[in-house]
Amino acid sequence: MAESASKRLKTDGGITIGTHNGHFHADEALAVYMLRQLPTYADAALVRTRDPALLATCHTVVDVGGEYDAAANRYDHHQRTFATTFPGRPTKLSSAGLVYLHFGRSLVAQKLQKPEDSDEVGLLWNKIYESFVEALDAHDNGISAYDAKGLEAAGLEKRFSEGGFTLGAMVGRLNPNWNDPVPSDPQEAQAAEDERFVAASARIGEEFTRDLEYYAQAWLPAREIVRQAYQKRLEYDPEGRIMVLEGQSVPWKDHLYTLEEQEGTDKKVLYVLYAEKPVPDAKWRIQAVPVTKDSFQSRKPLPEPWRGARDEQLDGITGIPGGVFIHASGFIGGNKTFEGAKAMAVKALTL
Repeated sequence: MAESASKRLKTDGGITIGTHNGHFHADEALAVYMLRQLPTYADAALVRTRDPALLATCHTVVDVGGEYDAAANRYDHHQRTFATTFPGRPTKLSSAGLVYLHFGRSLVAQKLQKPEDSDEVGLLWNKIYESFVEALDAHDNGISAYDAKGLEAAGLEKRFSEGGFTLGAMVGRLNPNWNDPVPSDPQEAQAAEDERFVAASARIGEEFTRDLEYYAQAWLPAREIVRQAYQKRLEYDPEGRIMVLEGQSVPWKDHLYTLEEQEGTDKKVLYVLYAEKPVPDAKWRIQAVPVTKDSFQSRKPLPEPWRGARDEQLDGITGIPGGVFIHASGFIGGNKTFEGAKAMAVKALTL
């Protein structure tokens, strides 16, 4: 394989990224993708090999070579002594995390068109690691999201299969099957394998880019809107348990939890009100705040007698006109007007 890799190596002085050949994983697939989004690496060639002599000719090497040295552009994590983590996080890095640690600020700054040392870049640099990259670091290093001994002690078991469709599995399934035909010519076989890797890198990269674009273009602009709504919450309830998003709904959960944590208050927001559409006659939603961002458990679900009711039936139960529906689980409901939704929230606080 070393010979065919050598033939693929550019000799015109351009930058070459090196990674290992053979079975590929999500971490090096994302590492290569992230590098190639930066101007320095935009036209970089790729060499997949384990030959130390060939790797030594590469400008940057990820996930192979047994060396972590950012000054030399070497980003492997398989050394016995390797224990590097992202700032403030406990998970040992993979090649994806290493590349993101050193180049992630540049990627975020490039997207936001702001200096790398700006507060916004720092905020998103941390957020995207926690929301996306850390899962790949954990997957590649064999770190479970839950403590296995703790789960066993609690007697907890999965109720159903999740299909195994994790970010890591999404890349892994693009490897060839054990019984797929392989070209007899080593160079052709390596070229076919490299083609699969390039497709896998683009696939995981597409998801990374969607995450980056969401947080840059939707999540970050919502921060100020939620902050203003949080500051006005006492206008709707003396204990600040109702928050109203004026204009239209925005991604609010992360920002709300952060604001509450920063304030250190015991008086948590229980219901968030927002219009379905940014038009004057829009219907309004009332949503119970979940215990955590991804939890199906609410801090205070809408009252049980209301759940599953709609329209006139709901009006009769609540005594509030304009009801549209209450979800069977009590996590969300609706009313035709803001005043109606506010009345539902105020009444729900007492039940």
